[in-house]
Amino acid sequence: MLALRTRLIPFIPLIFVLLWSTGFIGAKYGLPYIEPFNMLFIRMLLTLAVFMVLMALFKSTWPTGRQGLHQLVSGSLVHAAYLGGVFAAIKWDMPAGVVAIVVGLQPLLTALIGRIWFKQSLAKVQLLGLVLGLAGVSMVLIGGKEMGELTLRPEAIGATIIALLGISVGTLYQKRFGAGVDLMAGSFFQYLATAFWMGLLAFSMETREVEWSFDLIMALGWLVFGLSVSAVLLLMYMIREGESARVASYFYLVPPVTVIEAWLLFDEALGVLALLGIFITVLGVYLVLKSPKGLIRS
Repeated sequence: MLALRTRLIPFIPLIFVLLWSTGFIGAKYGLPYIEPFNMLFIRMLLTLAVFMVLMALFKSTWPTGRQGLHQLVSGSLVHAAYLGGVFAAIKWDMPAGVVAIVVGLQPLLTALIGRIWFKQSLAKVQLLGLVLGLAGVSMVLIGGKEMGELTLRPEAIGATIIALLGISVGTLYQKRFGAGVDLMAGSFFQYLATAFWMGLLAFSMETREVEWSFDLIMALGWLVFGLSVSAVLLLMYMIREGESARVASYFYLVPPVTVIEAWLLFDEALGVLALLGIFITVLGVYLVLKSPKGLIRS
């Protein structure tokens, strides 16, 4: 058993990427039956219940008052703004693959904001990588086959931008103020903030009508256990085992994987220009991460 576990360790990052990418697919499956903020509100309540059990089992250490407050702010940005924006954009007919690609710019945008925030300069190759990443995403948006038939709604575009900014700024905030907090307890506080915001939005903006179906129940179950629990626990494991410096690079694999999943499940095919854009985006990311100094450190 120990030998088998040892052989599986190198595959943990791949499993993490596969799990994380399915968040967009789970949203696509569930949103026809429920409004986005209400779905996230229910998901957060279920996730909080699961994490309470996990915290008891692992005897997690509760954060101090100041640490808890910082985690609430981080959760409001990293989860509430990000997930709320992603789910709303998909509900408003933006293809899941396109949403994934746009928010997949998060590490690049985080790096750029971080360099401005901390007054640090970019190497030329890193600047080239940032430009190529932005160009690649633009090509994907222009080259999607469905774009010829789909009119992007302004609210969907706005929601996607909010998601991108939320997770980018939230990542920097967490790195600046979230040190020294038990990862499981910190996640609990972040989900608590998310539940508050999603509940506020659901009760103020939505009818909260739910058409319970097998697809919705399965989507909620997967989003809770596959994403909010399993993916987070894998992330904790990678950090604990010294993989934290490489975690950012794994996130860049999420958009291409999501595009493939969306193509297989929803026929969200992308044209040649869009596929070329994905390649250029990955190349840009590689140029950013190949610097010995690195842009993203956990």
